[in-house]
Amino acid sequence: MSAADLQEEFDKYVKIGNNLPPQGADDMLVAYAYFKQATVGDLEDPRPTESSNVVQTFKHDAWNRLQGMPKTEAMQRYIQTIKELKAKLDKEESAS
Repeated sequence: MSAADLQEEFDKYVKIGNNLPPQGADDMLVAYAYFKQATVGDLEDPRPTESSNVVQTFKHDAWNRLQGMPKTEAMQRYIQTIKELKAKLDKEESAS
């Protein structure tokens, strides 16, 4: 897949991901981390020190775990994550 094709598919799945209903916290953190790694690259911000901001700390830690992952790999993993979440939702909807 060319870089342009990967970017196009990534953009498509970002839109799909943005339109999914709320997901479990773990799934959201994984998708967030891949998205940030794909769009920004390695995290350079220090870990939040405010104990009251747990969500930001979890987001930071999830993204930081991907340190060194190439942006293209993060894009591919984001796409796969959204595909899996969408398939799970589709299966739940067809079962009800």
